[in-house]
Amino acid sequence: MRGRSLQLRSVVAAALGILIALVVVGAAVSVLVARHLHRSLDHTLRQRAVDIAQLNASAPGLLTTPGALDSPVGGTQLIVEVLDARGRIVARSLSLGGRVLPTNATARSAIGSGRPRYANAELGQERIRVYAAPLAEFGGPAAGGAVVVAASTHDLQETLGSLHLFVFLAGIIAAALGAGVVALLMRRALRPLGRLATAATEIERTGDARRRLPQPSSVDEVGQLAGTLNAMLASLERAREGERRFVADASHELRTPLTALRGNVAYIARHGATAAVIAELEHDAERLARLADDLLVLSRQETEASVPADEVYLDELATTMAERDAAIEVVAPEQVVVRGDRAALERAVENLVQNGRRYGPAEGRITIDVASNDGLARITVTDEGPGLQPYEAERAFERFWRGRHGKSGSGLGLAIVRATAERHGGRAYAAGARFTIELPALRDLSEFDGTTREESLEKGPS
Repeated sequence: MRGRSLQLRSVVAAALGILIALVVVGAAVSVLVARHLHRSLDHTLRQRAVDIAQLNASAPGLLTTPGALDSPVGGTQLIVEVLDARGRIVARSLSLGGRVLPTNATARSAIGSGRPRYANAELGQERIRVYAAPLAEFGGPAAGGAVVVAASTHDLQETLGSLHLFVFLAGIIAAALGAGVVALLMRRALRPLGRLATAATEIERTGDARRRLPQPSSVDEVGQLAGTLNAMLASLERAREGERRFVADASHELRTPLTALRGNVAYIARHGATAAVIAELEHDAERLARLADDLLVLSRQETEASVPADEVYLDELATTMAERDAAIEVVAPEQVVVRGDRAALERAVENLVQNGRRYGPAEGRITIDVASNDGLARITVTDEGPGLQPYEAERAFERFWRGRHGKSGSGLGLAIVRATAERHGGRAYAAGARFTIELPALRDLSEFDGTTREESLEKGPS
């Protein structure tokens, strides 16, 4: 059924399921009805045999009266033969005519064992059910013999055949009705999916992520799917808009140093090199290299899919940075461990420190606070500058945003900080002159086994 529509597969599956269910139920009903009819027939045969045995015991002369054995029981025409102890026929039903019941073996078994017997036999072209019961040792010529009662199973077979036909037709009709109902329901259920597919095809053709899929009025799985897909389209639109803005901003940022480079090169070509021009060329080249390096780092942090797996001690990282710069003060009362990329985290913290140097006072101190609380590790860099206004703090981590100061720089340092924090499952935020990286903390296992940090590092990550 590969390649066929979902509606057709659902209709066929529903029809087959209903048909199979009705066949199973019909088979069970047929077995139960057949068992009931056979038991009812056996009961009728046994009851007739009891009546004849009582008649043989009380009035044996009536057995040989013509027609005495031909009365029907419950609407069922029974055939009766009465045999003596030697198996000879003493009396029989007139309906037999010149025929004889093929029950010698059954009758002899009943006479010999003294127990009744059931058997199936054929009388001409007709199938019959036979019951043979022994007679008492007294009561006329049939004393010690047996009574054999038989009945045709034709009516029983016709009843079962009618039942089978009814079940078969009911199964076909029910399967057809079920398939029709499922087809109607599936058509109604798949109509919104068809509209979604048409709209999605149009979006794919135009490549316009600003368009949206039609939202069904019903709040069901299709409505949830449409909402999810529209949310995905909105996310793609934001990503595309971010890419356009990034390309535009990057082009704008690269234009300034490139223009300066071209101007200085043209000046050198006309007037020759001077120390000032060479210095400007070096400054512009360094600015281009720094901008290109920041762009590469930002792209790597935003697109890196692997989860960092190293154990990084943030307090140790801050202390190492303070050892390289006397203007940095570290406040780290405890060990704080996170799982991440040490080089990336070190660069993010270095960006925060450079940001503090750029916007803080020239001789001001920079403080790095490391703390852990409620399963979160925080490393905060604070300078002595005026800090950001609340509306500036909301935009501080955007690409190429430099704030009202407009100082030199690539405008990507804080964007790299945010991308690094998000890559590690955390976030970055600012409040005044405090810039914080918040990450999921990793509990230091050394505090449970009594080992030092150096010993735990020698053992490797747990």
